[in-house]
Amino acid sequence: MLNPVQISYSLTDIRQAAYQFWQYGHMYRIFAINGEMGAGKTTFIHALCNVLGVKDHVSSPTFALVNEYLISEEQTENREQLNREVIYHMDWYRLKDSEEAIQAGLEDCLNQKNAICFIEWPEKALALLPLPYVWVDIELVGENDRKMLLTIKDSRL
Repeated sequence: MLNPVQISYSLTDIRQAAYQFWQYGHMYRIFAINGEMGAGKTTFIHALCNVLGVKDHVSSPTFALVNEYLISEEQTENREQLNREVIYHMDWYRLKDSEEAIQAGLEDCLNQKNAICFIEWPEKALALLPLPYVWVDIELVGENDRKMLLTIKDSRL
């Protein structure tokens, strides 16, 4: 992935934006998704899950901290490309710090090599994120328009 990458989209073409996002980021498995309340983090993750063939109901994990979704067997192209079977959708908004995240077992999700992790509010426990990961900033630029910036975080860069 060229560093950084910008994707602009409206809510009506969010699926195309999710597909474009995945074309840039498919070689990574940790995605730290940052944006103000109401920026559309969960909505975008839902679109990504659709692109990846998730058949499970995708919803905000605000109170559960983490939702687990299976990548559909029908999406063999994505599975073979990544050798991934599960998506962890995490929302760290309610966490106090990294220690609380560890106690909740979130570190275990991050360290599973067969998993893709989408993390909302990653700044709450930033120290837990294993390198490399993709930092994603979502910015509101209108009622239905968003701008997203993808940056690779890696000790080698």
